[in-house]
Amino acid sequence: MQVTAALVKELRDETGLGMMECKNALVETQGDKAAAIKVLRERGLAIAGKKAERVAKDGRVACEIYDGGKTGVLIEVDCETDFVARNASFQAFMKDLVQIAKNVGDNQLAETVKDQVASKIAEIGENIIVRRNVKFAVQGEGIVAGYIHLGEKVGVLVEIGSTLAASIGADAFKEAVKDVALHIAASNPAYLQRADVPADVLAAEKEIYAKQVEGKPANIIEKIVSGKLEKFYQQNCLVEQAFVKDPDQTITEMLAARGKDVGDTFIIRRFVRYQVGA
Repeated sequence: MQVTAALVKELRDETGLGMMECKNALVETQGDKAAAIKVLRERGLAIAGKKAERVAKDGRVACEIYDGGKTGVLIEVDCETDFVARNASFQAFMKDLVQIAKNVGDNQLAETVKDQVASKIAEIGENIIVRRNVKFAVQGEGIVAGYIHLGEKVGVLVEIGSTLAASIGADAFKEAVKDVALHIAASNPAYLQRADVPADVLAAEKEIYAKQVEGKPANIIEKIVSGKLEKFYQQNCLVEQAFVKDPDQTITEMLAARGKDVGDTFIIRRFVRYQVGA
């Protein structure tokens, strides 16, 4: 029997294994799918299909900054247990995926490496999911920075710009970038600035606040809702959050002070924060 692409796909769908593994098994069994499945099971590979149904609630994040700080990637890969996440084979796999992530679009890594993932599932014996990936390239003057929190459960990628090229090498700029990345990991801001908050989110918040003070005069309700909304911005927008290392100043104020030290203006252009399972 001829080993067609359609037959290989059928075997892949049933086993969750890679294309070459399925094709080789079919060639070996002269296109007999049932026999090919038996061969794969004998090799301990057909377990991938069943393992892929299990919940991957653990895992790791990883990042790499390259091109002299001009580009960076961040990925999240989930598995079932912390034991596997600490496994040397899994850690090596993460490093390989980071390299591949440099050449694919945002959240396209999973599709790109699905065959490798299936093989790794069979090798390790747990479900593995490449959950998400992102790549930042500097837009103008500035750098991209990454930060991985202890335990590799939280990762941050952030782009911070300057108006002067010379500032990139200044200690004040380097420290500001490092502190912003650390702050994002610790404080988990939902948005960069007020303009980024979706209209439906604001509407829902206002409705909640208004219901909390039902029965009061309209002008009082408006004042209370406005005050609560300010608090919402301060808690959820990165540039308005209190700096974790010095709560007496906001992130914006901290950056202004660091920029003043070198006669420049520092600005956060974008950020992303990954937390395993979040």
